[in-house]
Amino acid sequence: MSLQQLQYFVVVAEEQHVTRAAARLHVTQPPLSRQIQALEDELGQPLFERRGRGIVLTAFGRYFAAEAAAILAHVDTVVAASKRWPS
Repeated sequence: MSLQQLQYFVVVAEEQHVTRAAARLHVTQPPLSRQIQALEDELGQPLFERRGRGIVLTAFGRYFAAEAAAILAHVDTVVAASKRWPS
């Protein structure tokens, strides 16, 4: 699992639409969908329920979205601290 996959997942979870998420991320939809599928495969859990033209987070997907957002926030904090760290 990569930070990029977590970032992609969080944006898709926020948008609840893969095409809109792809536009927001400045990527095309097929690779974004493949990354989400790879993440689901690695976790062994579906993160979204596919419904016609939209998607909805599963119960595990809601849990994972909160945890993934917290991980990404922590990474941002560490990166910001590294820039202030004395050389």
